[in-house]
Amino acid sequence: QVQLVESGGGLVQTGGSLRLSCAASGRTFSTYAMGWFRQAPGKEREFVATITSSGTTTSYAQSVKGRFTISRDNSKNTVDLQMNSLKPEDTAVYVCGAASSTARLRIGEADYWGQGTQVTVSS
Repeated sequence: QVQLVESGGGLVQTGGSLRLSCAASGRTFSTYAMGWFRQAPGKEREFVATITSSGTTTSYAQSVKGRFTISRDNSKNTVDLQMNSLKPEDTAVYVCGAASSTARLRIGEADYWGQGTQVTVSS
């Protein structure tokens, strides 16, 4: 069993930065691929970024490529999302997920989900 708790959301102006963190419980964190997703009001949840269990490979949605960076620290059981050059369209609830592979995460499947943290970007 893995429990995920996100933090770091908030209100920021266009062009600003935020760093989200997802803390995981359980000794098996390092065996899971991790991902960040977001859901804006009235929209479907969408994939943002994934990282393999070892942290060696990452992938990003086209809309955030070059602006967001996903990283993980398996010694601390955390996965972070550094978000730079934020835009109003990045406003959403951001959720982290854990799955057996990044392929599953990219199609929206996860074994465990966090509750989410709100990110609001003002124009």
